[in-house]
Amino acid sequence: MNTPSPLQQQLSSEIHTLNTRVRSLQNNVRLNSLRDSLEDLHTQLNGLLPRLASVRSRGYVFEKGLESQAEALVKQWQTLEPSLQQQLTLQSNSLQASLRPIEMQMMQLNAVASNPAAARPLLMSLKTNIEMLEDKISAAEQSIRGMYDAFAQTVFQLARRLADIEYMLTQLAEASFQLLPTEAGIAAVKAVWCRMGQEQKDDPKGVLFLTDQRILFEQKEEITTKKVLFIATEKQKVQRLLIEIPVALVDTVTTSKAGFLKNEDHIHIRFQPGAPYSNLQFHIWQDCTLWQGWLNRARSKEFDQERVVPIDEKVIEKIKSAPTECPSCGATLDVVILRGQESIQCEYCGSVIRL
Repeated sequence: MNTPSPLQQQLSSEIHTLNTRVRSLQNNVRLNSLRDSLEDLHTQLNGLLPRLASVRSRGYVFEKGLESQAEALVKQWQTLEPSLQQQLTLQSNSLQASLRPIEMQMMQLNAVASNPAAARPLLMSLKTNIEMLEDKISAAEQSIRGMYDAFAQTVFQLARRLADIEYMLTQLAEASFQLLPTEAGIAAVKAVWCRMGQEQKDDPKGVLFLTDQRILFEQKEEITTKKVLFIATEKQKVQRLLIEIPVALVDTVTTSKAGFLKNEDHIHIRFQPGAPYSNLQFHIWQDCTLWQGWLNRARSKEFDQERVVPIDEKVIEKIKSAPTECPSCGATLDVVILRGQESIQCEYCGSVIRL
């Protein structure tokens, strides 16, 4: 049996590579990745309004413009999708037509694969034609993506916001605490309470919540209760509310990036006098600038203007008419009263005052 020469081995390897590239072209000229992308986008769009209806029924009352935004996107898609499908068909047909001569050349090359003298010039020509078609496919994909990239990004952002809301509502449903009447959740995120400023191994891990009235942190983790030879043998699930502070007591909110690659989001909250903590720091698994914005908007009561259902005026009047002095000792009642509270306690004499 004759051993192929190094020249024949190299030629065989190059032909094998070209066969692989042609098989890829046979799939790519149909622009299947774009078709899949458009199908995913279509499915995501169809789910926006049902998902919105679901989060409303579960208690999310803010961002009253979400429905109109989703409806506008669905309407825009009804115009955009036919144009995209038309371009897909036109470009794909053109690319498939360009592939046919390449497939013929590939058959010819395979037929003379054992003849280096005849195969080499055909191989070089085929390689050039393949590269040209690959470039045409890339240009066609880029052109079509350019028609809907900005639109798809807007849809993605809305879908991402809905996912965040869904996460918050699930965490609230599982929480160890209850929201006050008329209190509603704005956001929730996986977090670590960095008690000493710098994150430590034993810092509480759980969920940071923001409502229109309070900042809450619930520890929610498994803690090792027994070790044998440094291996955890027993664990206990801990779920308890560690922090609850009226958002009205927020003074300033700053952000920072930590970690070796500066990819960890941290928020730093400084509070006004009267809060149980002067400042708090959290490592959160979400964009820290988003939380900075939400906290500032909650503090300034912006979210009240975005409610689907406005707050009952009677509830607001109840807070406005709350006593400012203790009827028992006459001390000034310097406390933040939250909607839904039924009573407050004088910090001087301990008297409980019904609202």
